[in-house]
Amino acid sequence: MSSELLPEYIDKIEELLVNELPLNELAREIESTLLAEHVAILLEAFPIKPRLSLWALLSSDYQQDVFLEMKNESRQMLLTTLGDEACFTLFDKLDANSLLELIEDLSDNLIEYAITQMTVKQRANFKKAQDYSDSEVGRWQSFDDIKIPQKLKVLAAKKICAKEQSPLTDVIYVTDNQGKLLGEIAINRLLTMPDDKPLVEVTLEEVQKLEASKDIDEAVEDVISSYKSALAVVDENGCLTGRLDLHAAYKYKEQQTDNQLIQSAGLSEEEDLFSSVWLSSKNRAVWLGINLLTAFLASWFIGLFEATLQQVVALAVLMPVVASMGGISGSQTLTLIIRGLALGQITDANRHAIVMKELKVGVINGLLWSTVIGLITFVWFDSTMLSITISLAILGNILVASLSGVWVPWVLNKLNIDPALSGAVILTTVTDIFGFIAFLGCGTLLLL
Repeated sequence: MSSELLPEYIDKIEELLVNELPLNELAREIESTLLAEHVAILLEAFPIKPRLSLWALLSSDYQQDVFLEMKNESRQMLLTTLGDEACFTLFDKLDANSLLELIEDLSDNLIEYAITQMTVKQRANFKKAQDYSDSEVGRWQSFDDIKIPQKLKVLAAKKICAKEQSPLTDVIYVTDNQGKLLGEIAINRLLTMPDDKPLVEVTLEEVQKLEASKDIDEAVEDVISSYKSALAVVDENGCLTGRLDLHAAYKYKEQQTDNQLIQSAGLSEEEDLFSSVWLSSKNRAVWLGINLLTAFLASWFIGLFEATLQQVVALAVLMPVVASMGGISGSQTLTLIIRGLALGQITDANRHAIVMKELKVGVINGLLWSTVIGLITFVWFDSTMLSITISLAILGNILVASLSGVWVPWVLNKLNIDPALSGAVILTTVTDIFGFIAFLGCGTLLLL
């Protein structure tokens, strides 16, 4: 979502955070004017303490709507901070689909409570969906279809359609006594039919349907390319179990695209801008370790030509390690900040808090990996001073990379230059130049 959707609220966040003003007025205003999905994005622009203060001012019903739209890590942060007891109201009267979206991140206590608060029908739907894996349509289907037995008359069908309908509902599905899908009728066509006409005499339209066991990625593409608002979902016996609509299909596809972008930089799928320093450090440390393996592989190949290099050959052998560690560390921060800018979550008011958080993450990962690399270097080259040299260079380069990952996209955005296109190039240049200067400079002072 672009920042243009929430311009006045971005300005208000700056004013509130800078001047430490009460949040009561903002809470009332956003609840009366913004959709829950917008507020979920808006909340992430607040550091944790004011975010919790604003959250407490929202009504319980609105809190539940916003909670369902939050990213996984933002939800988990809220649950961990508030505790299960304070969060029970968030799980009152959830439907099966909503609970299925949340279930992987909930404690057994919360799951049990949510199930007990469901209606009998929703509990049955929840149990039915759990029979399928995450990769199957049955797990993702919605159960809000309009299903009408063929034995009824048109008048009865019209009464059912007159009840509150789910979005993207333009047809009714007709089934036999065993629930097997026979066909569909467009609702606007149904309304023109005589009330006393039996549905058995109505010519049904052929249904484009999905098997509940079909791969969800393929099913999503089928829905999008079908030119229909939804496709029916049937089990192995041809019985109607639910449907997959356009909203669910596009939402799934957008989530997969976003996850691929974030994971490509070694971040968790949905890292919060203000997630804890330790959690962010843990998420990124894994990929820094993987990158370290590839960096040392490059260094090993350079080391094969050791005999042709002059003087302190180890410096040339280890240079790719310094550059690579700075590059991957900076790209992790860069990706997170670019997403925050695109969603309008980063402002002048919260930029300092983000910089401090990223600096702390850089210190933790810098100390961790500079120590690891220093030890490996000592074992490899049996040189204490060389080990100290590369440790200092790695620590400094990761710190610079973390700060550059915030400032480079921020400055580019201010200059109306797309940071998604040019940020990585500039960041890599900064980390490479600083890394080589720090490493060779320390080597000159300590080794020659």
